[in-house]
Amino acid sequence: MTGRVVIVGYGMAGSRLASELRARDGDRKIVVLGAEPHRAYNRIMLSNLLAGKIDETQVELTEAAGHGVDIRPGVAVTAVDPAAATVTTDRQDIIEYDHLVLATGSRALVPPLPGLVPDRQTTPDPERLPRRVVAFRTLDDCRRIVDAATGARTALVLGGGLLGLEAARGLAARGLDVRVVHPVGHLMERQLDPAAGAVLARTLAGLGVTSHLDTSATAVDAEPDRVTLTLATGDRLTADLLVLACGVRPETGLARAAGLVVERGIVVDDRLRTSDPRIWAIGDCAQHEGQLTGLVAPAWAQARVLAQVLTGDDPQARYRPQAPVTRLKAAGIDLAAMGDLTPTDAAQPAVEELSFTDPARGTYARLRIVHERLTGAIMLGDNPAVGTVIQLFDRGTPVPSDRRSLLLGRALGGQSATPVESPALMPDAATVCQCNTVPKGALVRCWRAGARSVAEVVAATRATTGCGSCRDAVEGIVNWLSTVDSAEVTG
Repeated sequence: MTGRVVIVGYGMAGSRLASELRARDGDRKIVVLGAEPHRAYNRIMLSNLLAGKIDETQVELTEAAGHGVDIRPGVAVTAVDPAAATVTTDRQDIIEYDHLVLATGSRALVPPLPGLVPDRQTTPDPERLPRRVVAFRTLDDCRRIVDAATGARTALVLGGGLLGLEAARGLAARGLDVRVVHPVGHLMERQLDPAAGAVLARTLAGLGVTSHLDTSATAVDAEPDRVTLTLATGDRLTADLLVLACGVRPETGLARAAGLVVERGIVVDDRLRTSDPRIWAIGDCAQHEGQLTGLVAPAWAQARVLAQVLTGDDPQARYRPQAPVTRLKAAGIDLAAMGDLTPTDAAQPAVEELSFTDPARGTYARLRIVHERLTGAIMLGDNPAVGTVIQLFDRGTPVPSDRRSLLLGRALGGQSATPVESPALMPDAATVCQCNTVPKGALVRCWRAGARSVAEVVAATRATTGCGSCRDAVEGIVNWLSTVDSAEVTG
């Protein structure tokens, strides 16, 4: 493919697409326009930044800079003209394109509560909130929260989903007393069942995070030095700051104004193409087969497929969504949830529903097995079988005959459940990094090509650059490779 590709959005999806295009042969011009005034950064790692575990340099993503790549942070696109094949920026530049990719992401959803919605404003703006109220979504949001948390002793988090709990744990790690308000009867209801939610709430309580469940907020009263949240129960909670983590909404304004088909997101086909044959969409803003992604792994998979299509490397490439694995991995919490756990007729002989709960130790495990394959699981707490469970789910291979090895983390006789005691026994096809779909074989090939450190392997494969939960596994494989001659490495 030749010509100009304009990418609107310099987040995790847009920056990954630019890198994928840059890495492929061809004579093309790539222009990346990002409304945020920063280098691309890893949004998943913002909770660690909030907790003070890392600094801002450690959330930056590798840029796709180089010949033919024009990256312009701090430049917002204000209009798309499909007839003229141009975009207009807030600097009044008009840029022509041969292919336009919308990677506009999503924005934080601010609830229309009294105290958050100015007079005569129908849609709350995350950028125009009271001083001690911050929506948690972007790097700038994270900076504002850290600033507000300086000298603070208490915090409220509105929203008990994945993002809200990451924010709560980050603030608790800074020494704040944190209270989470969630309108559902248990935390993370999209990924967890009530039993797992109860164990998680108890674990969080031990880490300084109190949960107020099954109650909604009705008003916010923000003063210069504190903020009060009024609940539907009539209770009033006061703290030094309030963090909003109430979900996100896809950024579809440009697409809608350009006449593209938009439902909840920008509608795309298996090639990630919109209703206009020269315009594509990936990431949070894209709706494929009626579904929004909201996670990094699907967005990066979409970037890879679109790069193959646009460059002609594989014109037949198609995006095939994979069932995601949701991870919440913070200090004191290790959670993995995957697959479908909605109620079914468990009386069917091919369906097995297994669970184990130990609230005192903060441990919960639930498995759904259908025809000897793992179709859903929740793993909360310290369980050495979590990696094996994810691998079984990802690959669709038969589960062990001793189910307790997965539920309890140990097999009959007290042995570890992990079937792969050494990387030498791990199949090359086993996925090590879920976010980037990096199998063990890719790490081995990278080693054989000359990489001799974790940093070099990461640079070549992108493993660990998503949620970072596979870091220990990657380090273990690299350490194993360093102890054997590369010619003897087999998988």
